[in-house]
Amino acid sequence: MDLLALADFNLVARHGGFGRAARASGRPKATLSRRVAELEAALDLRLFERGGRVLKLTEEGRALFQRTGALLTELDETAAAIASGGDRPRGRLRISAPLLFSQTAMGRIAAGFALKYPEVRLEVTTEDRPVDMVEEGYDLVIRVNPDPDESLVGRSFLRDRLVVVASPHLDRPADDHAVPAVVRGPAGGGGTWDVVGPAGRARIAVDPVLRLSSLVMVRDAVRAGVGAARLPISLVSHDLAAGTLAHWGDVEGPEIALWALYPSRRLLSARVSAFLDYLKEAFPSGAPEELATYIGCA
Repeated sequence: MDLLALADFNLVARHGGFGRAARASGRPKATLSRRVAELEAALDLRLFERGGRVLKLTEEGRALFQRTGALLTELDETAAAIASGGDRPRGRLRISAPLLFSQTAMGRIAAGFALKYPEVRLEVTTEDRPVDMVEEGYDLVIRVNPDPDESLVGRSFLRDRLVVVASPHLDRPADDHAVPAVVRGPAGGGGTWDVVGPAGRARIAVDPVLRLSSLVMVRDAVRAGVGAARLPISLVSHDLAAGTLAHWGDVEGPEIALWALYPSRRLLSARVSAFLDYLKEAFPSGAPEELATYIGCA
């Protein structure tokens, strides 16, 4: 495949037309049209729907653009780094991070990273869904307890655990009586929470009286005394220390792990490597207490 023709195809696809691509790049429109036609002939595929006033990618063209755009950008940045005599972080870095981590810590992390690496253009979006890194153009994703994926590699940089907390003014029910509960999400009715405390294992019957979409909202509602909730220890450790919330026990189950992931088939760029190192500096041991301290200082 002709890389120059592929680069011209990406230029036209990115700008949405031969004329706009020609004006943006300063290259002749006829040259761009010829190069794209040559690429289509070489691949025996039609990459654009030609007709009318709007140029649209075909399904095959869209797939080619999504899979080659990031690679060409990486090649350009690598060449620029070599030409400048070093491989210091530069260029755009797109990151997807989960809602809770974004709300509590990501703004401060992003600001510190931007100050340390001013040549990197950092973009962070909040997504709890499993994004497609390649097709959606992400360089790095942060995920909670991700499922195994052979196409991704990375490292766990933080650990957390769930606890059941409530206002000190809310009495813990005896026997099988249900406690009013604040839960995240709309699904499900009543149920039970299995916890481990100083007295051993216990089962708490719950009656969801309030459903919210954010764990920060859940914490604030519990602070107001609406009911009990299951929350990450990092989010409530300061309340527990201050006595504004009471600890009813640790939720049984594995720890919560936050992972930073990137595509396994892509070379680790200087900007991704720098961000991974920055996370390690922010959370050296990855313990829940470090995240709690970080949140408390924000």
